[in-house]
Amino acid sequence: MPEDALPSSIITTPDGSRTAFNARFGEAYGSQHGAQGQAHHVFLEGTETHTHPAPRVLEIGFGVGVNFRATLADAQRRGVALDYVAYEFDPAPAEVLREVAQGGEGAEHPLWAKVLELWPKASTAHSPLTTSYRNLRVTVHFQDVLQADLPRDWATALYLDGFSPTRNPEVWTPEFVERLAGTLEMGGILATYSAAGHVRRSLAAAGLQVERREGAAGKRECLRAVREVGSVEW
Repeated sequence: MPEDALPSSIITTPDGSRTAFNARFGEAYGSQHGAQGQAHHVFLEGTETHTHPAPRVLEIGFGVGVNFRATLADAQRRGVALDYVAYEFDPAPAEVLREVAQGGEGAEHPLWAKVLELWPKASTAHSPLTTSYRNLRVTVHFQDVLQADLPRDWATALYLDGFSPTRNPEVWTPEFVERLAGTLEMGGILATYSAAGHVRRSLAAAGLQVERREGAAGKRECLRAVREVGSVEW
Protein backbone atom coordinates (compact mmCIF):
# COMPACT_ATOMS: atom_id res chain seq x y z
CA MET A 1 0.00 0.00 0.00
CA PRO A 2 1.36 3.47 -0.79
CA GLU A 3 3.03 5.21 2.14
CA ASP A 4 0.37 7.92 2.24
CA ALA A 5 -2.54 5.45 2.16
CA LEU A 6 -5.12 6.04 4.85
CA PRO A 7 -6.75 3.34 6.99
CA SER A 8 -10.10 1.82 6.14
CA SER A 9 -12.94 1.31 8.59
CA ILE A 10 -15.30 -1.66 8.52
CA ILE A 11 -19.00 -1.12 7.80
CA THR A 12 -21.72 -3.70 8.49
CA THR A 13 -24.48 -3.27 5.91
CA PRO A 14 -28.21 -3.99 6.33
CA ASP A 15 -28.04 -7.44 4.71
CA GLY A 16 -25.50 -8.50 7.33
CA SER A 17 -22.50 -8.40 5.00
CA ARG A 18 -19.60 -6.01 5.37
CA THR A 19 -17.67 -3.51 3.33
CA ALA A 20 -15.07 -0.92 4.28
CA PHE A 21 -14.69 2.83 3.96
CA ASN A 22 -11.73 4.04 1.95
CA ALA A 23 -10.49 7.33 3.34
CA ARG A 24 -8.38 8.09 0.27
CA PHE A 25 -11.42 8.19 -2.05
CA GLY A 26 -13.96 9.17 0.61
CA GLU A 27 -16.27 6.29 -0.29
CA ALA A 28 -17.08 2.75 0.76
CA TYR A 29 -15.77 -0.06 -1.43
CA GLY A 30 -19.25 -1.53 -1.81
CA SER A 31 -22.84 -0.54 -1.23
CA GLN A 32 -23.57 0.55 2.32
CA HIS A 33 -27.17 -0.57 1.67
CA GLY A 34 -26.06 -4.19 1.23
CA ALA A 35 -22.60 -5.14 0.00
CA GLN A 36 -23.41 -8.80 -0.68
CA GLY A 37 -26.74 -7.89 -2.22
CA GLN A 38 -25.02 -5.55 -4.65
CA ALA A 39 -22.45 -8.20 -5.54
CA HIS A 40 -25.20 -10.66 -6.45
CA HIS A 41 -27.70 -8.36 -8.12
CA VAL A 42 -25.42 -6.02 -10.04
CA PHE A 43 -22.49 -8.25 -10.89
CA LEU A 44 -23.27 -11.99 -10.63
CA GLU A 45 -26.80 -11.75 -11.98
CA GLY A 46 -26.23 -8.68 -14.14
CA THR A 47 -23.56 -10.52 -16.14
CA GLU A 48 -25.35 -13.89 -15.96
CA THR A 49 -22.24 -15.32 -14.33
CA HIS A 50 -24.49 -17.21 -11.94
CA THR A 51 -25.68 -19.37 -14.87
CA HIS A 52 -22.50 -19.58 -16.96
CA PRO A 53 -20.94 -23.08 -17.21
CA ALA A 54 -17.34 -21.80 -16.94
CA PRO A 55 -17.16 -18.06 -16.26
CA ARG A 56 -14.11 -15.95 -17.02
CA VAL A 57 -14.48 -12.77 -15.00
CA LEU A 58 -12.51 -9.55 -15.32
CA GLU A 59 -12.94 -7.14 -12.42
CA ILE A 60 -11.87 -3.50 -12.40
CA GLY A 61 -11.35 -2.75 -8.71
CA PHE A 62 -10.90 -5.84 -6.54
CA GLY A 63 -11.50 -3.69 -3.45
CA VAL A 64 -12.03 -5.83 -0.36
CA GLY A 65 -13.00 -8.93 -2.32
CA VAL A 66 -16.78 -8.98 -1.85
CA ASN A 67 -17.53 -9.56 -5.55
CA PHE A 68 -14.84 -12.21 -5.80
CA ARG A 69 -16.10 -14.13 -2.77
CA ALA A 70 -19.67 -14.02 -4.08
CA THR A 71 -18.51 -15.34 -7.45
CA LEU A 72 -16.30 -17.97 -5.82
CA ALA A 73 -19.11 -19.20 -3.59
CA ASP A 74 -21.46 -19.41 -6.56
CA ALA A 75 -18.96 -21.37 -8.67
CA GLN A 76 -18.33 -23.78 -5.82
CA ARG A 77 -22.05 -24.26 -5.22
CA ARG A 78 -22.66 -25.06 -8.90
CA GLY A 79 -19.49 -27.11 -9.32
CA VAL A 80 -18.20 -25.09 -12.29
CA ALA A 81 -14.74 -23.84 -13.23
CA LEU A 82 -13.90 -20.19 -12.60
CA ASP A 83 -11.10 -17.99 -13.94
CA TYR A 84 -11.11 -14.62 -12.19
CA VAL A 85 -8.76 -11.76 -13.08
CA ALA A 86 -8.81 -8.45 -11.21
CA TYR A 87 -6.89 -5.18 -11.17
CA GLU A 88 -6.30 -3.30 -7.92
CA PHE A 89 -3.98 -0.30 -7.85
CA ASP A 90 -4.26 0.50 -4.14
CA PRO A 91 -4.76 -2.75 -2.19
CA ALA A 92 -6.33 -2.58 1.25
CA PRO A 93 -4.43 -4.40 4.02
CA ALA A 94 -5.05 -8.13 4.26
CA GLU A 95 -6.44 -7.57 7.76
CA VAL A 96 -9.23 -5.44 6.27
CA LEU A 97 -10.06 -8.12 3.67
CA ARG A 98 -10.14 -10.75 6.41
CA GLU A 99 -12.38 -8.70 8.71
CA VAL A 100 -14.79 -7.75 5.92
CA ALA A 101 -15.11 -11.43 4.95
CA GLN A 102 -15.55 -12.78 8.47
CA GLY A 103 -18.70 -14.89 8.63
CA GLY A 104 -19.59 -14.08 5.02
CA GLU A 105 -19.98 -16.22 1.93
CA GLY A 106 -16.78 -17.71 0.61
CA ALA A 107 -14.85 -16.73 3.74
CA GLU A 108 -14.02 -20.34 4.60
CA HIS A 109 -13.14 -21.40 1.06
CA PRO A 110 -9.55 -22.66 0.61
CA LEU A 111 -9.00 -20.33 -2.35
CA TRP A 112 -9.92 -17.28 -0.27
CA ALA A 113 -7.52 -18.48 2.42
CA LYS A 114 -4.79 -18.64 -0.22
CA VAL A 115 -5.58 -15.12 -1.38
CA LEU A 116 -5.23 -13.80 2.17
CA GLU A 117 -2.00 -15.71 2.66
CA LEU A 118 -0.44 -14.30 -0.52
CA TRP A 119 -1.90 -10.79 -0.28
CA PRO A 120 0.96 -8.28 -0.32
CA LYS A 121 1.86 -6.44 2.85
CA ALA A 122 2.56 -3.43 0.62
CA SER A 123 2.04 -2.62 -3.04
CA THR A 124 5.79 -2.44 -3.56
CA ALA A 125 5.49 -5.98 -4.95
CA HIS A 126 4.71 -5.59 -8.62
CA SER A 127 4.14 -9.25 -9.40
CA PRO A 128 0.51 -10.35 -9.63
CA LEU A 129 -1.04 -12.63 -7.05
CA THR A 130 -1.95 -15.89 -8.79
CA THR A 131 -3.34 -18.93 -7.05
CA SER A 132 -5.80 -21.73 -7.63
CA TYR A 133 -7.75 -24.49 -5.96
CA ARG A 134 -8.97 -27.37 -8.09
CA ASN A 135 -10.77 -25.79 -11.08
CA LEU A 136 -10.95 -22.31 -9.53
CA ARG A 137 -8.27 -19.73 -10.30
CA VAL A 138 -7.72 -16.09 -9.39
CA THR A 139 -5.15 -13.51 -10.48
CA VAL A 140 -4.96 -10.03 -8.96
CA HIS A 141 -2.74 -7.48 -10.70
CA PHE A 142 -1.47 -4.72 -8.42
CA GLN A 143 -1.04 -2.04 -11.03
CA ASP A 144 -2.73 0.91 -12.64
CA VAL A 145 -5.30 -0.70 -14.93
CA LEU A 146 -5.08 2.33 -17.21
CA GLN A 147 -1.54 1.23 -18.10
CA ALA A 148 -2.23 -2.50 -18.10
CA ASP A 149 -2.07 -4.84 -21.08
CA LEU A 150 -5.64 -6.07 -20.87
CA PRO A 151 -6.78 -9.38 -22.38
CA ARG A 152 -8.67 -9.21 -25.65
CA ASP A 153 -11.89 -11.09 -26.47
CA TRP A 154 -11.53 -13.07 -23.24
CA ALA A 155 -14.04 -12.19 -20.53
CA THR A 156 -17.49 -13.70 -20.29
CA ALA A 157 -18.19 -11.05 -17.65
CA LEU A 158 -16.68 -7.72 -16.71
CA TYR A 159 -17.35 -6.19 -13.30
CA LEU A 160 -16.76 -2.44 -13.58
CA ASP A 161 -16.60 -1.62 -9.89
CA GLY A 162 -14.23 1.29 -9.47
CA PHE A 163 -14.97 4.12 -7.10
CA SER A 164 -17.63 6.48 -8.42
CA PRO A 165 -17.08 8.62 -11.54
CA THR A 166 -16.86 11.73 -9.39
CA ARG A 167 -14.15 10.22 -7.16
CA ASN A 168 -12.23 8.11 -9.66
CA PRO A 169 -13.10 9.50 -13.12
CA GLU A 170 -10.23 7.86 -15.02
CA VAL A 171 -11.83 4.40 -15.22
CA TRP A 172 -15.11 5.80 -16.57
CA THR A 173 -13.82 7.78 -19.57
CA PRO A 174 -14.98 6.93 -23.11
CA GLU A 175 -11.42 6.00 -24.05
CA PHE A 176 -10.98 3.51 -21.24
CA VAL A 177 -14.50 2.10 -21.57
CA GLU A 178 -13.70 1.37 -25.23
CA ARG A 179 -10.66 -0.63 -24.10
CA LEU A 180 -12.83 -2.52 -21.63
CA ALA A 181 -15.34 -3.39 -24.34
CA GLY A 182 -12.54 -5.13 -26.22
CA THR A 183 -11.83 -7.46 -23.30
CA LEU A 184 -15.23 -9.10 -23.68
CA GLU A 185 -15.78 -12.16 -25.80
CA MET A 186 -18.72 -12.07 -28.18
CA GLY A 187 -21.80 -12.28 -25.98
CA GLY A 188 -19.81 -11.15 -22.94
CA ILE A 189 -21.52 -8.79 -20.52
CA LEU A 190 -20.24 -5.77 -18.63
CA ALA A 191 -22.08 -4.75 -15.45
CA THR A 192 -21.71 -1.73 -13.23
CA TYR A 193 -23.57 -0.19 -10.32
CA SER A 194 -23.38 3.23 -11.98
CA ALA A 195 -26.29 4.49 -14.06
CA ALA A 196 -24.77 7.89 -14.82
CA GLY A 197 -25.70 9.26 -18.23
CA HIS A 198 -22.12 9.75 -19.37
CA VAL A 199 -21.27 6.15 -18.39
CA ARG A 200 -24.23 4.88 -20.38
CA ARG A 201 -23.17 6.97 -23.38
CA SER A 202 -19.57 5.74 -23.15
CA LEU A 203 -20.71 2.12 -23.14
CA ALA A 204 -22.93 2.71 -26.16
CA ALA A 205 -20.16 4.59 -27.99
CA ALA A 206 -17.90 1.57 -27.44
CA GLY A 207 -20.35 -0.52 -29.46
CA LEU A 208 -22.01 -2.31 -26.54
CA GLN A 209 -25.75 -2.84 -26.27
CA VAL A 210 -26.66 -1.04 -23.07
CA GLU A 211 -29.58 -1.89 -20.82
CA ARG A 212 -30.88 -0.20 -17.70
CA ARG A 213 -31.72 -2.57 -14.85
CA GLU A 214 -33.36 -2.04 -11.52
CA GLY A 215 -30.64 -1.15 -9.06
CA ALA A 216 -29.63 -2.98 -5.93
CA ALA A 217 -30.87 -1.69 -2.57
CA GLY A 218 -30.35 2.05 -2.31
CA LYS A 219 -30.00 2.58 -6.09
CA ARG A 220 -32.80 3.20 -8.58
CA GLU A 221 -30.91 1.82 -11.57
CA CYS A 222 -27.74 0.07 -12.65
CA LEU A 223 -26.36 -0.82 -16.08
CA ARG A 224 -25.40 -3.87 -18.08
CA ALA A 225 -23.87 -3.81 -21.55
CA VAL A 226 -23.53 -6.72 -23.96
CA ARG A 227 -20.94 -7.21 -26.67
CA GLU A 228 -23.02 -8.54 -29.51
CA VAL A 229 -21.57 -10.16 -32.62
CA GLY A 230 -20.23 -7.47 -34.93
CA SER A 231 -20.99 -4.69 -32.45
CA VAL A 232 -17.38 -3.68 -31.68
CA GLU A 233 -14.75 -2.95 -34.29
CA TRP A 234 -11.18 -1.67 -33.94
